[in-house]
Amino acid sequence: MIDIKKAKQEFKEYVKNYDIENPKIALKIAHIERVASIAKNIAESLKLPKEDVELAELIGLLHDIGRFEQVKRYNTFVDALSANHAKLGVEILFKEGLIRRFIEDEKYDKIIKLAIINHNKDKKDIGKDLSKRELLHVKLIRDSDKTDIIYLLTIEDKKAIWETDNLEEEKISDEIYREFIEDKNIIYKNRKTHLDLLVAHFAYVFDFNFDYGLRKVYENKYYDKLYNRFNFKEETKAKFENIRKIINDYMKQRLEPIDD
Repeated sequence: MIDIKKAKQEFKEYVKNYDIENPKIALKIAHIERVASIAKNIAESLKLPKEDVELAELIGLLHDIGRFEQVKRYNTFVDALSANHAKLGVEILFKEGLIRRFIEDEKYDKIIKLAIINHNKDKKDIGKDLSKRELLHVKLIRDSDKTDIIYLLTIEDKKAIWETDNLEEEKISDEIYREFIEDKNIIYKNRKTHLDLLVAHFAYVFDFNFDYGLRKVYENKYYDKLYNRFNFKEETKAKFENIRKIINDYMKQRLEPIDD
């Protein structure tokens, strides 16, 4: 049995262990709460059984639990400079036994682990031996996470997100721009600048499994709002204008297909 009300209360108690005045901690608390709600909405839109709706919401609540220790230990969200936050979250939940504070029943442990551990992987690296239900929940949390990340990029403190004050002075790496244009996918290990991360955020658009989240992004013009937060130099501005056109065309074609 999943007691989502109890799980939410336990989450509120858990984050009291951290400095909620820290912009990174505050950002992540709000993000997690929204992701849990989005996951529930996507699951309901797919007309899943109540058990899977509640499980999706619970996974949303737990997917970034490792972020708090990551910030406390390293003061960064950059996994390459600290620790893989998904693996850290699984370790905290299951090796340290924290999971039993959120849910007493062990029968969901495997699917929760798999959803968390796969939520931030490159899509080509998602486990190939997942069951149909396991893969469903991996896709649900990935869509829910990306939907809210794109939103928070339009409203949250720039330095807390990209960890630099000089984003507008940087350039997009040639390889990252090529990956976006040609592959429609960013290989995270190839990033060299903070601006490369922003390009990766734009590339999220190609990794939505369900229309619910993508439609939310499209109808609320989140990518246009994100683009308008910056005043890039001429060369970079031209590249981002091209990136924005590509993703807007992609969303329109996918969500508003022309009837033959």
